[in-house]
Amino acid sequence: MVNADSSRVLQAAQALARGDLIGLPTETVYGLAADAHNPQAVAKVFQSKGRPAQHPLIVHLLEAAQVPLFASHVPRFAQALMSACWPGPLTLILPKQSGVADAAAGGHATIALRCPSHPMAQALLRAALGLGVQGVAAPSANLFGSVSPTTAAHVREAFPQLLVLDGGACAVGIESTIVDCSRDQPVVLRPGILTASYLSEVSGMSVLTSADRAHNASLDRAEPFFSGLVAAAPGTLASHYAPLARLRLLTAADMAMRLPIVDCRVALWHRSAIPAFTGVLQAVMPSDAVACAQALFAQLRELDAQGVQEIWVETPPAGEAWDGVRDRLQRAAA
Repeated sequence: MVNADSSRVLQAAQALARGDLIGLPTETVYGLAADAHNPQAVAKVFQSKGRPAQHPLIVHLLEAAQVPLFASHVPRFAQALMSACWPGPLTLILPKQSGVADAAAGGHATIALRCPSHPMAQALLRAALGLGVQGVAAPSANLFGSVSPTTAAHVREAFPQLLVLDGGACAVGIESTIVDCSRDQPVVLRPGILTASYLSEVSGMSVLTSADRAHNASLDRAEPFFSGLVAAAPGTLASHYAPLARLRLLTAADMAMRLPIVDCRVALWHRSAIPAFTGVLQAVMPSDAVACAQALFAQLRELDAQGVQEIWVETPPAGEAWDGVRDRLQRAAA
């Protein structure tokens, strides 16, 4: 168990209070963290990552009691989601308090909030709160659009001079599920390890997905839950999470058919049996969605490090348990 009084955690909390950036472990991925109320510090996050300033950041909180500091309204279903899933890998988008954390919100009228469960993240947030830092804005600690970091070493590769808290390998391995709670019905904007079915069960209300939204014009009406609000979610650009090598999503049959005629150095990550070919790297993908998510970004980094030109990943199985992995791979392949 991490102690909030540890010198390293205290050093990191003091850095945040000074307006500096730190590398923060969470259960999902490592974050590049800044004081959410300090616009100059938040600007350093966007600049360091090369991230567009209008692409919002997730604000990490120690506990749900801090939500009213940032959100102007919390619907009952959002309260139920917080009660069931916080601390944990769930981000809620809520209407933002006017004039609060504008830079972290990317200028939007909504704010993305999460309470992480990683013990070191909890210790850091508690120590920082004691120094007046009420929330920590923290996107993934990587260069914008590239593979997310799931170890402290990954963070140091991108930011060698950064103070990084080493909390070990991330247990979840992909970013949090994001649910838009700024309307009259919750909608998943970014899938993660928590499925829409589970979130519907614990919230007592049907949580829609992008597929549902495409068939429900009422969610796109001109007057959403609060007039003029536009929900904006991190990590939802068409191209994101990409390795240096070109990533292709292929069926096992397509892989086997293409391998005899491939004209570049290739690595495979697959579940099904694939014939071995000289010079082709092969790694086995876990057949369980949770294990696959935990390994995903580290595996892409490992294959990238071999200097291959293309990474072929077997298309994930159907089913909502795989939605988070599928989402990251589709964006990486884009």
